[in-house]
Amino acid sequence: MAPFNFTHSDTSTFILMGIPGLEAAHIWISIPFFTFYIISLLGNVTLLSVVGKEQTLQKPMYLLLCMLALTDIATPTFVVPKALGIFWFNLKGITVAGCLTQMFFLHTISVMHSSTLVTMAFDRYVAICNPLRYATILSNAQIAKLGLVGFIRAVLFILPLPLLLSQQTFCANRIYPHTQCEYIAMVKMVCGDIRVSRIYGFVLMFVINGFDLTFIALSYGLIIRAVLRISSHKAHQKALNTCTAHICVLLTYYTPTFFSILTHYFGQGIAPYVHIILADLLLLIPPMLNPIIYGVKMKELRDKVVKYTCRSSADTKDDISSGLQCPSGNCQIVREYVNQH
Repeated sequence: MAPFNFTHSDTSTFILMGIPGLEAAHIWISIPFFTFYIISLLGNVTLLSVVGKEQTLQKPMYLLLCMLALTDIATPTFVVPKALGIFWFNLKGITVAGCLTQMFFLHTISVMHSSTLVTMAFDRYVAICNPLRYATILSNAQIAKLGLVGFIRAVLFILPLPLLLSQQTFCANRIYPHTQCEYIAMVKMVCGDIRVSRIYGFVLMFVINGFDLTFIALSYGLIIRAVLRISSHKAHQKALNTCTAHICVLLTYYTPTFFSILTHYFGQGIAPYVHIILADLLLLIPPMLNPIIYGVKMKELRDKVVKYTCRSSADTKDDISSGLQCPSGNCQIVREYVNQH
């Protein structure tokens, strides 16, 4: 991760304190952190692997799932290793350049994640409201272009945040009460005029979330209108079922996001560790739940995952069986035992 180039702040460091007020419980808190991270990696890597191997899944909807999985892998990966270093080994130091770099990547990935959810809402709209033109409107090439646009949008919107902060002087007290370098918390550590940084961050939050949520709401409004025009109850159910997984993912992402933002701006009486835990859960829970939600709700994907899992298990059994060294009289008995287990 190449850090940004800074002038007067390069040699200084912050001290990430983890979760102040709960230092004695850091070891116990690290257990769900580590568990959620591993589950998230396993689920999203499995999804990417299955879609990559299975030709029948290489279509727009599943390519969007792969884009979502990539953001779900990257998000906790930029946070959890450092957090575990604090919890397990008391490695609290981080340079200002490293902190701003982490902040840039975290927020960039968050905006990309939101862009992917918007594209998925559009995908569901086209699939339900204009199914005959679905292949024309949303080809794999179009999905790739939309992904690139989402990436460029994220970089252009987020890049000014670390650049603005890099021109500020940070206070002498470099103790940073957090497990990660979060923009709202970093602004509070600046000694100087932060009006421009605050205004840009505030406007950015409302522009990105406002645009994305408006587009998602518009897509689902048109979907509901189209579904209500269908006379068949069975067709109603089928159309709505195709959106269930996406709606669940939207709720797991936007609900804690807005709750965390509101507690930062309007929750002055809330204990600091509550802010920190909410911010961390926002980066851990959605990436863990998303592959589970899509695996449960999408039968085609679920069947392929089961197929490859069973095939891997069968291959392992064959390898064990073929590699056994045993007396000729006992080989059949051992092979039967392996096949049974």
